[in-house]
Amino acid sequence: MKGLNKGPILVTGASGGIGSAIVRHLTEAGATVIAAGRDEIKLANLAAQTGAEALAFDLTSEDSVQDALEAREIWGVVNCGGFGGEIATPMDTDIGVFDKVIAVNARGALLVTKYAAREMIRIGKGGAIVNVSSQASLVALKGHISYGASKAALDNITRASAMELGPHGIRVNSVHPTVVMTPMSTWYWGRPEIEGPFLKTMPLGRWATEDEIAAPIVFLLSDGASMISGAALPIDGGFTAV
Repeated sequence: MKGLNKGPILVTGASGGIGSAIVRHLTEAGATVIAAGRDEIKLANLAAQTGAEALAFDLTSEDSVQDALEAREIWGVVNCGGFGGEIATPMDTDIGVFDKVIAVNARGALLVTKYAAREMIRIGKGGAIVNVSSQASLVALKGHISYGASKAALDNITRASAMELGPHGIRVNSVHPTVVMTPMSTWYWGRPEIEGPFLKTMPLGRWATEDEIAAPIVFLLSDGASMISGAALPIDGGFTAV
């Protein structure tokens, strides 16, 4: 896909299912990819399979993010690192879990944006950032008070970053996936009493695959999306349109 060879693209959460699929799609499209995460063994295996560079750091530590990204050549970013947290109502949520979800999903993405954007501006070639949000930021989902709040915060980070970074030629967008049956999701969404009613309300009536999340992200990083910034793209089978 045109425009993916302008410089390295950093993908956080690359040791997870969706993140690793994004890395594979990008490398197959000819991009130079930095696969970031915390699981060094999984990152090393992914790097061996794809030719990506493995980079381990902790999204919840500003020092770790700064040390990893400062003075590094970066043209693009996919903020895919995430933590699901718990299934809870506002009445019984664990605030400690809430704090961790916010720390990873919103604060962590902001830290990566902070230090990556500095390098992108320094290099002066423009660039593109895609934040992996969720359908849970667009509509209310039962039990998702922490996760939905973290992704809603990420959405505002996307819009504010698009406004602030646009003058530097840096585009910022978000994608909003429905459930992908990763290990993080299956324990809850795979329950028949949860899965059945949910899919009945979705026009396409099925869960997404990792590849179906990765492909639109690659597009948003490419020259085909060169006039798209500040946008929120649902990848949800029509669920949030109903």
